[in-house]
Amino acid sequence: MSTLRKILVSKDISCKSVWFMRQAGRYLPEFREIRSQNQNFINLCLNSELSSKITLQPIKRFNLDSAIIFSDILMVPYALGQDVKFIKDLGPELSEFNIEKFLENSEKEFSKKLKPVYKAIEITRKSLDRDKSLIAFIGAPWTLLVYMLNIKKNKFEIDFNKLKKKDLDINKILSRLIKFLCIHIHNQISAGADVIQIFDSWAGIIPHNNIKDYCFIPNAKIVEFCKREKIPSICFPRGIKEKYKDFNEIVKPNGINIDYDIDPLWAKNNLRGTTIQGGLDPKKLLKSEKEMLEGATKYINTFKDIPYVFNLGHGLLPETDPDRVRKLIEFYRNHQ
Repeated sequence: MSTLRKILVSKDISCKSVWFMRQAGRYLPEFREIRSQNQNFINLCLNSELSSKITLQPIKRFNLDSAIIFSDILMVPYALGQDVKFIKDLGPELSEFNIEKFLENSEKEFSKKLKPVYKAIEITRKSLDRDKSLIAFIGAPWTLLVYMLNIKKNKFEIDFNKLKKKDLDINKILSRLIKFLCIHIHNQISAGADVIQIFDSWAGIIPHNNIKDYCFIPNAKIVEFCKREKIPSICFPRGIKEKYKDFNEIVKPNGINIDYDIDPLWAKNNLRGTTIQGGLDPKKLLKSEKEMLEGATKYINTFKDIPYVFNLGHGLLPETDPDRVRKLIEFYRNHQ
């Protein structure tokens, strides 16, 4: 059993485990070289050989404890019939959502479209040491809905007028999304992944009155599926502040990734019965080495006597120096 699974499932505090969100990405020159020759991001994610190669780049460079498959949460909307483009400096752009087309999707066609992703997982698992986890991931239903319906105004608010259009049955859409996300989880685990991370990247912009219906319940249904299938799950409901406590008590994942706005001591006192992951602000890796290591020490010391996975409160930034990542990993592993 990998160290990550030991911490998530057995809550073994004697294990040390470190990996980073976006560890296979733009901060690595070897990734940038591949990306420069593959401009279409969706096609790159569907290139099984290259996807596996990218997944393994940070493992080869840093010997991290876990690999996370190189893919994207928007592969699910793509497989459900929406065109997905990534516009430089602007982010993803999806074609207009058509509810009739969405509801007509078949399980067979969905899995067929994502077969290259599963093939990449198979290839990666064969190249990865058995003591290392291979993490698969999905976007949570709400976060996918934000992109699929194009309802985000900015980083802090959504367009509720779009959400309330008469022809949109949000509960029906969420229910169907949960179904296909569970299929995607099953397929990724069958291909060789052994842990699932659920990214609810836009949970923080859900209005207070809707947080249960749009965040807690959908995540809980997916985690319940994972538990039935004996799949360890890590949830990342980014930006929900003190609602992390309610989320943890309702959803009950094996692990919960805290963002950098959450005070680690508060997390230790309030997020009980789960493995805590992450927290360190990725911007700390852009500061002086002293500031970076002081920031890391705060998390390491706070969580030293409970199950904890060393990670960040968001993904590695493109401008991060890989040497800083190496020093941070070495510091964590050597910290007594």
